[in-house]
Amino acid sequence: MDKILVTGGSGFFGQILLRYLTGEGYECINVDIVPSEFEHSSVIHYQEDIRNFSGLDRIAGQHKITAIIHCAAILGHGINSKKVLWSTNVEGTENIARLAKKYGIKKVVFTSSNCLWGNRFDRPIVEEDAPCPVELYGKTKLEGEKILLACGEWFDSVIIRCPTIIDSGRLGLLGILFQFIYENRKIWVVGKGNNFYQFIYAEDLADACLKSVHHKGTEIFNIGSDNVKSFNAVYSYVIEKAGSKSRIKSLPKKLTLFGMKVAFKLRLSPMGPYHYKMIAESFIFDTAKIKKVLGWKPSLTNEEMLYKAYCYYHENKNEIDGRKGVSPHRKVENMRIIHLLRWFS
Repeated sequence: MDKILVTGGSGFFGQILLRYLTGEGYECINVDIVPSEFEHSSVIHYQEDIRNFSGLDRIAGQHKITAIIHCAAILGHGINSKKVLWSTNVEGTENIARLAKKYGIKKVVFTSSNCLWGNRFDRPIVEEDAPCPVELYGKTKLEGEKILLACGEWFDSVIIRCPTIIDSGRLGLLGILFQFIYENRKIWVVGKGNNFYQFIYAEDLADACLKSVHHKGTEIFNIGSDNVKSFNAVYSYVIEKAGSKSRIKSLPKKLTLFGMKVAFKLRLSPMGPYHYKMIAESFIFDTAKIKKVLGWKPSLTNEEMLYKAYCYYHENKNEIDGRKGVSPHRKVENMRIIHLLRWFS
């Protein structure tokens, strides 16, 4: 039977994607450097590094693969080695392209990122806007896009440019926010907190990935939620629904951003250039194209998915606090210098 190869299927989104695909009746192969916690009779797991082509070659030779959904990547704040970040995200993608070419796999779906941009836009970004990443992770994602788009002679690629992916179980830096809400502490926003930043619900992204598998041709799609509200409004919604006594407080924008940049360079903070943009500027994708071409639409708003993620944190806090050896999105990020802010909250 035909199978979909998923790279990074042991990660936060990867496991949700595998659950979605198997729920739709597909058989899947998961290739990830770490073991998976998701077990299903229709999923075969391989613990393999996508930088190792011989390992990928051995796996593909055992199965009839008709499509690849390429999600595996090292996050910009997930590792200290720039060399490992580049080799995984770029050379790993080159191996995926090589694999598709060798085995006649006609469709590759690639989860790219809104990190392709580092400058403020005063309007929603469309697919035709030229990327201009300002940090290494965004640069690796752009290189990954170029690698796949250059292979149109052998296979079709669908590039899905994603903002922050949210669902039950999403932690990372959001885990710090959830901890503040759980402990009834002040929730700090940069400036007035009236900037708009788009998320994407993980199941909505999984639906888009499957629709992309069946789409004929090569495309680039933006994806994201609808009816995006300000951070103030989104946080207020979650605080109220959670029954928390937290209050939203402002930090001076210029001074805070300067301090964040210095702290990151000194490795005192988990928040890098991508996060400066997220918490201080507005960023929204125009999603008209994916809605028209794939018939896709989002099901949850930012505030709804963020509250869902908070509920998971609240219900599983004790178990979460003891997690080790899991992907960065499935554990709470180390606060480091943010502990100072916690003392004043």
